[in-house]
Amino acid sequence: MNTNVENIEISGIRKFSNKVSQVEGALSLTLGQPDFKTPGFIKKAMIDSIENDKTTYTSNAGIVELRQEISNYLKTFNINFSTEDVCITVGGSEGLYAAFQGMLNPGDVILVPDPSYPAYKAIGTIIGANVIEYKLNKEFLIDIEDLKGKIKKFNPKAMVLSYPSNPTGAVMTKELRDNLYKILKDEKLYIITDEIYASVCYEDNYYSVCQYEDLVERCIYISGFSKMFSLTGLRIGYICCKNKLLNEIMKVHQYNVSCAPSVAQYGALKGLTHCLNDVEIMKEEFKKRRDFVYSRLKEIGFQVNMPKGAFYIFPKIPKENISSNDFCVDLLNKEKVACVPGSAFGTSGEGFMRISYCYSMEELKKALNHIEDYLRKN
Repeated sequence: MNTNVENIEISGIRKFSNKVSQVEGALSLTLGQPDFKTPGFIKKAMIDSIENDKTTYTSNAGIVELRQEISNYLKTFNINFSTEDVCITVGGSEGLYAAFQGMLNPGDVILVPDPSYPAYKAIGTIIGANVIEYKLNKEFLIDIEDLKGKIKKFNPKAMVLSYPSNPTGAVMTKELRDNLYKILKDEKLYIITDEIYASVCYEDNYYSVCQYEDLVERCIYISGFSKMFSLTGLRIGYICCKNKLLNEIMKVHQYNVSCAPSVAQYGALKGLTHCLNDVEIMKEEFKKRRDFVYSRLKEIGFQVNMPKGAFYIFPKIPKENISSNDFCVDLLNKEKVACVPGSAFGTSGEGFMRISYCYSMEELKKALNHIEDYLRKN
């Protein structure tokens, strides 16, 4: 077997999600699967595309109408990529893999945040890159001094940004964006920015390093529709970068998948043109659930930051001398509540756990009651 593959593990998120089926009656707060239905316009568009025989290959980059609408949508965030800068991918995950594979040679250094979505480190390891983690502060924003030190010491080829964040719910602030610009404007490294949760930002303003025109030439923007339109199983995402970069990344995409599923592309297109109000409704409901879970965790005695984006919360486990993995296993076995141990997201995630609050309010209330019972008894 490929030794790089042998050196990684199955995602801790999936490990705990899979454990739920082994515990009868368990409540799962593990996956980032919105409990909202796919909007009707999107479903009808996909049915129509089948009935009209739009089931053939598209161009490698995807249908031009969808790429144009993505370009238009990103402009609402003050991010400027043209239609020609967009490639439709098989979910954001394939976009990440294509970006890493297209950019990194074995031994190249890539910086990834710690804690963060486990795919960053895993993909880097698979392709033989040297993955170096950089630190976040208590608010889960980038420790600027640590990042500067890592850039100076390791001379990285690329770095990953991840805001709004999985698992912490932190978002890019204006101050952080501007501080990053001061560091990165004179560097040569590429910036892979995963903004899959951009549509679930609870702040009034949205910030991204891609908003700087003199940085965007070195930016690879990854996003998709899995969360935005509750389309997780349809695997439809996109990658944006300027022509020189995209031409190389497109080679990986072409030989890996040829093109994203045509039917899902027509569904996403209808979503962007007719379903943005559904996105706002979903976001408002997530905000209510966030407020409930945050206040309930505080009542129970957790130290926790208020998430400002995505639909995850990352409380500190209020028990010492127990690993996050053992805590979550014990919680599942004794109270039938499944959360993801923070160690699944990197070394700095130890001592925390991730709760996904994209489940119903009824399920969240039950789960938080059981978590309170567990802490009282143990």
